[in-house]
Amino acid sequence: MYVCMCYGVTDKAIIQAVEKHGAGNLRELREVMDIGSQCGKCISMAQQVIDSTIIDESLFREVC
Repeated sequence: MYVCMCYGVTDKAIIQAVEKHGAGNLRELREVMDIGSQCGKCISMAQQVIDSTIIDESLFREVC
């Protein structure tokens, strides 16, 4: 799904940035891609995607 319509950023792209580049917040995500600097409507959804990805990864690591 598209999270940022201004730059065409999807939730999958954000998840990939978290997994590959270690982006843990919006500031770090902005270092990897353009997001949230145009209209700003995507900021809360982008942070939710980051948070859920981090939680999913940490739970997976604890199981292994």
